[in-house]
Amino acid sequence: MSIIETRRRVYTNLNEAELYEHIIKREEGTLLKTGAISLKTGKHTARSASDKFIVKKEPSEKNIWWGEYNVAIDEKVFLNLFEKMKRYLSDKDIYVRNSYIGSNPQYRLKTTVITELAWHNLFAKNLFFDSNEELAPSDTDFTIIVAPNFKAVPEIDGTRSETFIILNFEHKMALIGGTAYAGEIKKTAFSVMNYILPLKNVFPMHCSANLSEKNETAVFFGLSGTGKTTLSSDPKRKLIGDDEHGWSDDGIFNFEAGCYAKVINLSKDAEPAIYSAVNRFGSVLENVVFDKNRMPIFEDGSLTENTRCGYPLSYIDNSVYGEKFPHPKNIVMLAYDAFGVLPPISRLDHNQAMYHFISGYTAKVANTEMGIKEPKATFSTCFGAPFMSHHPSVYADMLRKRMDEHKSNCWLINTGLCGGPYGVGKRISIKLTREILNFALSYKGKGIKFKKDKLFGFEIPQIPEIDDKLLNPELSWKDSAEYNLKYKELAGLFVKNFAKFNIKDSDILNGGPKI
Repeated sequence: MSIIETRRRVYTNLNEAELYEHIIKREEGTLLKTGAISLKTGKHTARSASDKFIVKKEPSEKNIWWGEYNVAIDEKVFLNLFEKMKRYLSDKDIYVRNSYIGSNPQYRLKTTVITELAWHNLFAKNLFFDSNEELAPSDTDFTIIVAPNFKAVPEIDGTRSETFIILNFEHKMALIGGTAYAGEIKKTAFSVMNYILPLKNVFPMHCSANLSEKNETAVFFGLSGTGKTTLSSDPKRKLIGDDEHGWSDDGIFNFEAGCYAKVINLSKDAEPAIYSAVNRFGSVLENVVFDKNRMPIFEDGSLTENTRCGYPLSYIDNSVYGEKFPHPKNIVMLAYDAFGVLPPISRLDHNQAMYHFISGYTAKVANTEMGIKEPKATFSTCFGAPFMSHHPSVYADMLRKRMDEHKSNCWLINTGLCGGPYGVGKRISIKLTREILNFALSYKGKGIKFKKDKLFGFEIPQIPEIDDKLLNPELSWKDSAEYNLKYKELAGLFVKNFAKFNIKDSDILNGGPKI
């Protein structure tokens, strides 16, 4: 039985073909010649971060780091909207999907996703692990209710806008309304895991992961645009997952059974595995323009640059399924440095790893369409600030303990610029980054000299096969004085950002730059 009572039909755990029929007939979905199905999400083509709230109530209240991303809302608002959503859905057909979040049976979350739209149900089927059992409300660990055509009235309902994403850990439920962007479903589930797992001594990570032929795992932290998906999709290694994982006492495990890839400018030549996956029966394309022959035009960003596709992980040929995998031998933190001063690779000790993990640095060029060419530093705590409900030190401490116990290496890799700042420097080639990454993942601790950085303190490996000017950014700048000014500027931004965490642990503080 569903917690939503409807006078019409409840469709539970439909397969792809059945859902396709509903999507095409009822929801203006277009079946492309590739076999994938294409839909538009309307007004919202990305997450509505400012409309996400968490109910402030004991006992979860004392565990949550309230602030910019974890915004409190009164339980009365949640209960009122829940009753309104139930009444709204009572004369609608609804779709129920019983799923698991997490491949490890010991820590997986039994989840019921209730959707107004069939295509959201298919999205949940692609992204989460299927459960063929009927889950009564009392058997479900968490319920997500999604009704994009139900809109709040802010003046009456107490929301910021007509859109809302509200998590209630005491009711074990989330409500999503006023938005059809499917990424809200995925990231709501991730937010729930990020709250629950640390209470069970499991470290949740916003990272991709892969596995070598020697059964050695690597995890890749990185914000959008840093190359996380591309670099972890190495044909010589098996892809465990491209976005969300947990690290427990018995190894790492994938949260998801699928991928939610950005597909703007997707190319068959550049990314053949992903291209093949998104052009298959069952894949769900969001806001992708197609031609009169119903073929997708991936280079067309007229609806949004954030075009997406949700598809099963099994659609990636070199993917691997398992309930759990070995503890990571290597941890890779990716940063796109638009200042052009970070080396393409550096080795972090465990204190530095915690500092850079909490910082979550990358950079972007702001307002390039206006001609402004100065880079803007972007810091996203734990490489996933919008989804981390505990204080960053909770996650960093879990990282430190696991790195210490399993003697993991940690590498900071710059996939951004070299030879100068934006407008002068050139982006480090993917070919060079792959060479550097191959070195890091195969490093055995011998035969390589390291050069200690004077500001950040990390160590730069002097790889014989790679030009010194590429490994040591100062050598690639025409003006070393200008380089030093930019480097000190970036270091200062790190220190300023870190101050807001009010962390007193001297080990972590010693992992930062010395200015």
